[in-house]
Amino acid sequence: MKKEIMNYETLLKVTHGCVLSRDPEETALLIVEAVKRALDMKGCALFLFNRKTHELEVAASMGLTQEYLNKGPVSALHSISASLKDGPVVICDVADDPRIQYPEAAKKEGIASILSVPIVVREKPLGVLRVYSATLWEATLEDVNFVQAVAQIAGMALEMSRLYKGLMDSIEILKEKRDPKAFQPKGWTPYEGIPKSIGKVGPISQQLQ
Repeated sequence: MKKEIMNYETLLKVTHGCVLSRDPEETALLIVEAVKRALDMKGCALFLFNRKTHELEVAASMGLTQEYLNKGPVSALHSISASLKDGPVVICDVADDPRIQYPEAAKKEGIASILSVPIVVREKPLGVLRVYSATLWEATLEDVNFVQAVAQIAGMALEMSRLYKGLMDSIEILKEKRDPKAFQPKGWTPYEGIPKSIGKVGPISQQLQ
């Protein structure tokens, strides 16, 4: 099967799965698995940006060991930082690139190259989608565009999941006639929560600040 056809079918699969899923963790897992398989890479991971700590925290991964994932805090300021602000970044050789925060851990994991693409929602960085290759890899424009397209779908899907969670919690408040200030909603991912006061629900970009 031609690579172009496979990537097109992957986009259809990811879009269909994200539309059906209301669970952000399930959505994130679907995305990393689809990208890894489509590009036939060692691994893929979706990170969410924690604005309080300025760290990138793993929301889902495929093909990477727990040892590598637990290597230490991933700083958004030191770990391929340009990909969060300026756009896609290709690291052709992790062993010889100062933008890698943990080069020794990457070498031990068997990672040779990394493609990092931002996940943006309403012009606000939500996180990054990273693809890991076991061999030296010069990502083509087609590869970068494909991962960018998936990252955009991921951003929209995670936003939809978050809004859906907020809607369900609002309905629960109305049903139980609770005081909104006393209601503690469930988080939509391990790292982000929806607004604690229903009166404060606003645009998603404000919630990420």
